[in-house]
Amino acid sequence: MSERANALAERIEQGAEALAGYVEGFTASEWKMIVPGEERSVGVLVHHVASSYQAEVDLASELASGKPIAGVTMDVIDGINADHAKEFAQVAKEDVLTLLRENSKVAADRVRKFTDSELDNANKVSLNANAPLTTQFFLEDHALRHSFTHLESIRERLGK
Repeated sequence: MSERANALAERIEQGAEALAGYVEGFTASEWKMIVPGEERSVGVLVHHVASSYQAEVDLASELASGKPIAGVTMDVIDGINADHAKEFAQVAKEDVLTLLRENSKVAADRVRKFTDSELDNANKVSLNANAPLTTQFFLEDHALRHSFTHLESIRERLGK
């Protein structure tokens, strides 16, 4: 196993657990609070993170295999997020926390399988102006960062 891949996987798990641990004690009303600037509830944001891991690692796998990421733009992501917010507006906290922990573990286990060579592969990423990004950077910027970003927005904007 690649030490770098394992370190990335561990950080993905740490981020998911930090997010889960932070919101676990939220009351039902806090869980439903809209996070200013995100325009989604705490529950929807946590579900969003939990349900994004597979796609994020799938895209990283494309880069790892030497393929570009094409057709993924902020407009596409915004549309997916808007649809997701409507579909999962009433998510139950316990179900979401289970999903977050399970999906982050699956994602981390997949990341552990990357070789150093695969982590170093770079190709165009449409989401980033077709910049040639490495698999490692893409993983860090998406699957790894995602839980930390939304955790921080919940902390900052709700003052909890």
